[in-house]
Formats: sequence, C-alpha cells, structure tokens
Amino acid sequence: MIVVYGIKENLNPIKSQLSDVIHKSMQSVLGMPEDKRAHRFIPMDKSDFYYPGGRTDNYTVIEINMMEGRQIETKKALIKCLFSEIESELSISPVDIEITIKEQPKHCWGFRGITGDEVKDLKYSVNV
Repeated sequence: MIVVYGIKENLNPIKSQLSDVIHKSMQSVLGMPEDKRAHRFIPMDKSDFYYPGGRTDNYTVIEINMMEGRQIETKKALIKCLFSEIESELSISPVDIEITIKEQPKHCWGFRGITGDEVKDLKYSVNV
C-alpha cells in the first residue's frame, strides 16, 4: 500500500498521473502486476503540512508499505526510479520528493482473510 501526502492545491490536480507514475515504477522495478495498485492520497491544507526548508509547495511525501523480503539494491532502485520518473513525467524536482519504504514481516499483513505469511497465490515475487 502506498500513501501520498501533499498540499491539496498541488496534489489534487496530479493524483491520477502521479498514481500512474508510481505504479509504472513498481511494475518496472518490483514486477508488480497491473491490477495490484493500492494508492491512498492525502491532500492537506498548507497550514497542516510543514516541510523542510529549501522545498517548494510541490513537496510530496510518498510512503511505501510492503512486506519485507526485497533486496537493498532493489529498494534503492525503486527509490531512484521514482525520483527520475516523477521529475520526468510531472516536472517535480527530486528535492521536493521524500520517499520512505516501510517494511513489515509477512505475518503482520492481513488481506483476503489470511496473513501474508499464509498466502500462496501472489502473482508477484516479494523476494526480488
């Protein structure tokens, strides 16, 4: 699951395109299937969204929640791909993008009535 935060006036107009860019990167680097898009957008009032100096109102936070198992190099490749694709497709500078990957053990995930360590029919590999 991916959660994206930004100032609503800047985030709302690009939500669909940003979702496409994020998903394309997830497919390219992690091998996620087309139908595995779980994105949540949190548009915020500027008065509720404090961010570091040197950033613009395009500052966007992307939190990627996933089951643990990906290699360090794979996670770094995903982050770099996102920086590159967001800049190329949306003209948002990497300085205005913050990406965090939050990994949890498979047994801490619950979906389709089972836990992640019990699932046997994923259409993608977690260990990449």
